[in-house]
Amino acid sequence: MENYYSYADFMKAMAQTKKITEAEKLLNDIYLDLFLKHVHRSQQEEQLMALIDEALDNHDQKAFTKYTTQLQILNHEETE
Repeated sequence: MENYYSYADFMKAMAQTKKITEAEKLLNDIYLDLFLKHVHRSQQEEQLMALIDEALDNHDQKAFTKYTTQLQILNHEETE
């Protein structure tokens, strides 16, 4: 995703129109879904980075390899 617009801005624009069409409802659902996926992905990335740091601190090569592989998969899925 190249540009991120806030959900609040989107809702303000939607509120300006009194009548919400089915297409607008669908667009709203799609936007919300994309937003939630972005938040979830960001949380996964933060968690994996913390686990990688912990593995490095503990000199745990097996855990480091496991979490870096998971992070690479997560990053690869984002580019598809």
